[in-house]
Amino acid sequence: MKKARTTYSVAFKYDAANLVLNKGYTIQEECNAVGVGYTAMSRWVAQLKQEHGGITLTKK
Repeated sequence: MKKARTTYSVAFKYDAANLVLNKGYTIQEECNAVGVGYTAMSRWVAQLKQEHGGITLTKK
């Protein structure tokens, strides 16, 4: 039986990625703290870095 896909709010993603970028947590530490996979967290951090650089990403 397949596991249901978990969806996270934009605020949750922002807060989690923000801890990595601004508070010195590693991606792995943050993954362990919030229970999210490494790939997803890496993607959120990359997106937040781009947004800080002035590029706003849109959902397709």
